[in-house]
Amino acid sequence: MKKLTFLLLFFSFQTVFGQAIEGQWNGVLSVQGTQLRLVFHIKKTGETYVSTMDSPDQGAKDIPVTSTVFDGKKINLEVTNAGIKYEGELDGESKITGTFSQGNFKTAMELGREKVAVKRVLKPQDPIEPYGYYSEEVKFENKSDNITLAGTLTLPKKAGKYPVVILISGSGPQNRDEELLGHRPFLVIADHLTKNGIGVLRYDDRGTFESTGKFKGATSEDFAKDVEAALSYLLTRDDIEKSKIGLIGHSEGGLIAPMVASRNKDVAFIVLLAGPGISGAELLPIQTSLIEKANGASKAEVKKSKKLSSEIFEIVAKSNDNTKLEADLTTKLKTIYAKSSPNERKKAGTEDEFLKTQLTTILDPWFLNFLKHDPRATLENVKCPVLAINGEKDLQVPPKENLNAIEKSLKKGGNSDVTILEFPNLNHLFQESTTGSPKEYAKIEQTFAPVALESISTWVLKRVK
Repeated sequence: MKKLTFLLLFFSFQTVFGQAIEGQWNGVLSVQGTQLRLVFHIKKTGETYVSTMDSPDQGAKDIPVTSTVFDGKKINLEVTNAGIKYEGELDGESKITGTFSQGNFKTAMELGREKVAVKRVLKPQDPIEPYGYYSEEVKFENKSDNITLAGTLTLPKKAGKYPVVILISGSGPQNRDEELLGHRPFLVIADHLTKNGIGVLRYDDRGTFESTGKFKGATSEDFAKDVEAALSYLLTRDDIEKSKIGLIGHSEGGLIAPMVASRNKDVAFIVLLAGPGISGAELLPIQTSLIEKANGASKAEVKKSKKLSSEIFEIVAKSNDNTKLEADLTTKLKTIYAKSSPNERKKAGTEDEFLKTQLTTILDPWFLNFLKHDPRATLENVKCPVLAINGEKDLQVPPKENLNAIEKSLKKGGNSDVTILEFPNLNHLFQESTTGSPKEYAKIEQTFAPVALESISTWVLKRVK
C-alpha cells in the first residue's frame, strides 16, 4: 500500500569527470499537471559513484539508486525493473538536460545545481487563510522512542473545550496534510471538521518534515506509539474534552487506529477510512490484480501475477525465522526468474538485480510487519464506536473483502456500535472517480468527496454530543 508507485524512482550517476557530477542535483518532474521536486545526491566511493534520491514534496529521503552509462557527454540511466529511463546531456558542471520516461509516460526534465521551488497550485477544496477558526503549531514527545513530532492543532475557537480527533496517515512518509500529487486530504478533512465544531490534531510522520526520528525501518507498531504520544499530549491540554478524543486513520492509518483503541480506554471512537480488514498477505495480491486489470493487463497476466505474489506472501506469513525466510524467498524468486519470458527479464534486469530488488522490498521491517499483521484479532478487542467507510472503486483496499471483515471482527468481539458505509464511485482517496486506478488520482481536481466528509462529521458529532 505504499502511497504512490510512481515515485519509486531509482537513479545513479557515474562519470569520468569527478567533481563535474558529484554533489547535489535538483529537478522538477511534471506528472499529470502536478510538479514534484526530485533531488539527487551523488558522491564518489573509490572508483565508482553512489547516489540517493529525495522527493521533498512527499517527504521521502535517501532512496537508494542504481547504475548509469556516461560517455563523457551523454548520460543514459535505466532502471529496468521499474521501466524507468533517463537520457540526458551534461552541459558544463551546472546542468543536465534530458528526458525522463516510465512506461508510456515521457517528459523533459532538467537537473541543476540550484535548489528549485515548486509553486503550489490550489485545488478547489483547499481552504484559504484566514480559516475562521483557531490554529496552533504544536510539538509533542514520543518519549519511548525519543522523538519529537510536529503538527497542527485546529479548534473551533481559542477559548472553550472541544472534542478532538487525531488524524493518522497512510503508508509511506507523509506530512501533516497527507500531501500527495497536489492534494492535501488531511487539510481538507481538518478544515471541514473544525468548522463543524470538532478539533483536529494532524502531524508530520516521524522523520518527515518537522518531526524528528527515523522513518525507514519503522513499522505500524512504531507508528501506533506515535499516535499514543499524540493522545497523551491532548490529555494534558485544558481546551480538550478529554472523554471525547477519537482517531481517524486512512489506509494504513486505518490499521493503526484499532491497534491504539484496543489497548487504550482514552480513545472514545475511531473512524477507518479505507482501512484494511484482512492481512497484508491476503490484501496485496487482490490489490495488485485489481490495479493491473484497471491498467489494461490481460486476464492471463493478472492471474499469473496474483498466483506468484500469493505464493511469495504465503512463504512470509508462515515464517518465524528471517534467515530461513531469506533463503526460502531466494529459492522461490530464482525459480520465478528462470520461468520468466525474455520480455519479463528485460523489465526485471539481471537475476542478481531482480533478487536484490525483491528481497530488499520484502524483507523491509515495515513490509514484513504489514504482510504478517492480521487486523481481525485487533478489531475483536475494539469496544469503542467505529465508523468504517470505503469507496466502491477503491482498488488498493477493496471494500468487499475489507469492510465485510471489519464488520464481522468487530461484532464477533461484541462491539454494538458499528457503522459500515460504502460510497459509489469513490476511489482509495475518496475522490469521485471513473475507474479507481491510482493513475487517476492526480487528474481528479476533487480532493475528498463532500458526501464522505459530511458522513464523517455527522457520525462523529452524534458520538460526542
